[in-house]
Amino acid sequence: MLADSSGAFTVGGVSLGRGPLTLIAGPCALEAPELCVGIARHVSDLCRELGLEFIFKGSFDKANRTSLGSPRGPGLEQGLEILAAVREEVGVPVLTDIHEAHQAEPVAAVVDVLQIPAFLARQTDLLVAAAHTGKPINVKKAQFMAPWDTQAVIEKLVQSGCRDLLLTERGVSYGYNTLVVDFRSLPIMRSFGHPVCFDVTHSMQQPSITGDQSGATREYAGHLARAAVAVGVDALFIETHPNPDEALSDAAAQIPLCLLRGLLQPVAAIRNAMQSCPTSS
Repeated sequence: MLADSSGAFTVGGVSLGRGPLTLIAGPCALEAPELCVGIARHVSDLCRELGLEFIFKGSFDKANRTSLGSPRGPGLEQGLEILAAVREEVGVPVLTDIHEAHQAEPVAAVVDVLQIPAFLARQTDLLVAAAHTGKPINVKKAQFMAPWDTQAVIEKLVQSGCRDLLLTERGVSYGYNTLVVDFRSLPIMRSFGHPVCFDVTHSMQQPSITGDQSGATREYAGHLARAAVAVGVDALFIETHPNPDEALSDAAAQIPLCLLRGLLQPVAAIRNAMQSCPTSS
């Protein structure tokens, strides 16, 4: 991985902070290896066609499910095997989240990017352990944090040795079971010297809306994605599945794989237009 003074870096051949828009995409929770490899191939081909970079994502453990009885994923050992298979067979970098400090080292041995979940964005031990691996880190800004509060997160990571850092906006808590996106957060966070990402999927989420499950307003996915790219981001985060209704986690929020092209085509067009039209910001 290579870094420059602007905070941009390259991981697994994918540039973040300069060059094409990067799509971070995959199922919410990792499922069967053949399903994950199939999703990765489909999205990789689509991104190549549209001129986008691609990083595959998938969680080996959804440790923050609403209900104790909800499926959590394949677990650490099997999950890392699936991620390694995607990386090898499709030839794309892979990302997954960690929830406890002891997971950082074994996960870093397999994946290209470590992700810090939004609920854990202030957990010092987790941040320090992730930074010590030397891997690039994607931090989801917590639902309860202002964009300027991420400066403290950045300081923890940088002082612990992290060089390559991505900050992700995923909506802010607004009343009960509702998230809202303040698009000012994107330029604010970028001003701290690191690339920024917009999480389309979780910005649509309605946390615990049914009592034991979260819902989502999936019909607004395209609107949010287009708005974020128009404001200016380096990456989009989108969870996708061939049949979201059968997905292990976040069924209401994941984008059907067959609809991903229609979502990304205008996004790519907006990105191209923005690159050819200098702005004052």
